[in-house]
Amino acid sequence: MRADKARNREAVLAAVGRLLDEATDPDEVSMDAVAAAAGVGKGTIFRGFGDRATLIRTLYDERVARELTVPPDGDSPADTALALLTRVWTFKQRHRGLTLALERDGQGSPYRTAGYERLHAALTDLLSRARGPANARFLAHALLAAVRSDLVEHLRQEPGTDPLAGLRDLVHHTFRP
Repeated sequence: MRADKARNREAVLAAVGRLLDEATDPDEVSMDAVAAAAGVGKGTIFRGFGDRATLIRTLYDERVARELTVPPDGDSPADTALALLTRVWTFKQRHRGLTLALERDGQGSPYRTAGYERLHAALTDLLSRARGPANARFLAHALLAAVRSDLVEHLRQEPGTDPLAGLRDLVHHTFRP
């Protein structure tokens, strides 16, 4: 990759990340705002990423790869899964604007990202080890649905709810043979 292209790519990703991190409503982060914040033309963004959904998926996949590693095996598959899902919950709180933008964008389906596929595969493996392979793939999707950004956002506004305690109960019930 040419040096200027790589520099522009990093500037655009940093700009969209900063704007989404600061946004009250991530849908209001426009390509014009990203271009201005990155100090590039809008055409540079479209040539480098194609569209807003791809730009958001690229940033999401980079942050997931950097920050959301699968934890080492714990005392049990359920403990490892709980540690992983707690990390996902915390990640989605920290990157609220980005994860909401990804999940709201029809083309940017969170189910079609490298990060989601890696998390799903890890949970499927843990469930298969704990309870056998029957329904493991579905149950892994269901567990990941419990940490969707729209739910994280909704529960952020709901007083008296302890989402992490609920997540712990869900994981332990799901992992029973």
